[in-house]
Amino acid sequence: MTLSIRHATTYNYDPPADRCALRLKLYPPAFDGQRVTSWKVSVNGVAIPPLLTTAFGDPEAVWVSTTPISHVEIVAEGVVEARDMSGVVRGLKDMARPGVFLRTTPLTMPDKAIEKLADGITGGSLLQKMHALCSAVLDAIAYKAGATDARTTAAQALKLGSGVCQDHAHVFISAARTMGVPARYVVGYLHSPESQLTETHAWGEVFLPELGWVGFDPTNRLCPTERYVRLGCGLDAADAAPVRGNVAGVSQESLAASVDIGQTQQ
Repeated sequence: MTLSIRHATTYNYDPPADRCALRLKLYPPAFDGQRVTSWKVSVNGVAIPPLLTTAFGDPEAVWVSTTPISHVEIVAEGVVEARDMSGVVRGLKDMARPGVFLRTTPLTMPDKAIEKLADGITGGSLLQKMHALCSAVLDAIAYKAGATDARTTAAQALKLGSGVCQDHAHVFISAARTMGVPARYVVGYLHSPESQLTETHAWGEVFLPELGWVGFDPTNRLCPTERYVRLGCGLDAADAAPVRGNVAGVSQESLAASVDIGQTQQ
């Protein structure tokens, strides 16, 4: 499937921020299931090429303003051809050992409830167990927009019983790590016209010895298909965030974001 994407993020600072530095993970990597036909990232109208590729296989860039600034508009746009690989991620130039993704973080720290969820997962193979875990997460956490925020931990979301894709991914990778399976948080885009999706999407990937990295999307109870575009990964949502940064000065910040995704002719 060939997808045309435009992702705009706008920050306003009042009064102007003294300085601003941003890390941008807005460049879809190329691998067997994904070919980038064209892609451009710009900040305030100036194109920003990727600076490096991380050990996770993700291109990154850095943008810095050393003078007072009141408005930052980040636009990532282009065309990506995606294939259905049944969730299997092959050909990604990641150099990190899978064991890195057994590490826990404050957002993915398991509690007794997550350990109990993991202990209850059954299946004849590790792949079957991961499919079962994917379904169990959605059974335990109903999708409800606005129920949680960026600071909500996996344990808090499971206790609440409702959340969004970030919470589903956090609980999934937390439980998988509890089971001894390396798991990472993935952020990207999902073409879903029926839901009028206007934000980025999140899911998890686990490392299975017989297959390598395989994606699971608990929010939709499936493995990523040709409707998914992968941006990058990390230990949790904060680590994988498409935009992270620091602002100097005493300013009130407002944020607006939009994602437009459409299917185009090849």
